[in-house]
Amino acid sequence: MVIKVFLASSSGSTAIKKKQQDVVGFLEALKLDYTQLDIACNEENRMWMRQNVPEEKKPTNGIPLPPQIFNEESYCGDYDTFFDAKEDNSVYAFLGLPPPPGSKEAAQADKEHIVQNGTHAAENPDDSEVPVEERNGNAHGEKEQVEAADEEEGEGGEAGDEATEGETAGDEPPAAEEGEEEAVEETDEVTEDTQAQAEEVEEEEEQEEEDLQSEEEEELRQLEEEEEAEAQEEEEAE
Repeated sequence: MVIKVFLASSSGSTAIKKKQQDVVGFLEALKLDYTQLDIACNEENRMWMRQNVPEEKKPTNGIPLPPQIFNEESYCGDYDTFFDAKEDNSVYAFLGLPPPPGSKEAAQADKEHIVQNGTHAAENPDDSEVPVEERNGNAHGEKEQVEAADEEEGEGGEAGDEATEGETAGDEPPAAEEGEEEAVEETDEVTEDTQAQAEEVEEEEEQEEEDLQSEEEEELRQLEEEEEAEAQEEEEAE
């Protein structure tokens, strides 16, 4: 089985170029057989990719952007699903390939198999020859001695507990109100700092998403313009 990676060699989008390099570089690092299919210079590749990406996986405008990954004729996913699989150590499953023995993904698959199917139950030793007294505890006489000793200890323990309660009643330590107030103030300050940092991270992530979306829209616009120009050239040639 050969992995097919559809990409655009002349893409003007930095984000798309980076995604394509990430996919190709990771496949080369795994030493997997794959083929790069250029949609910028080959109209057949572009049409095949668009026709074979499932409808539910296409963006709202219906035109999927590279890179798109296939295993022969089976669709694997786009860059986002590839990235998620890489983070989860499940790239071979994403590509529809068996993980190599000794890899992290193979070990993880073995663990999941054990969890799903359960472990083998240990064989129980045959205790048919063990005496009843040994299987169920001490002999009857020893049991009575232990019970008598427990009753004596219980009586003595109750008296000791009552004396201890009388001595320690009302000796509760004073509450450190000032220390508690300072701890609460410090906690509030830490919480405010954490919230501020979280807001900054969210703003940065939103800005990155907006930039990426703008780049993808620009790439899509360029592809559409190229298609229109090619169509006009064909009409003029006719």
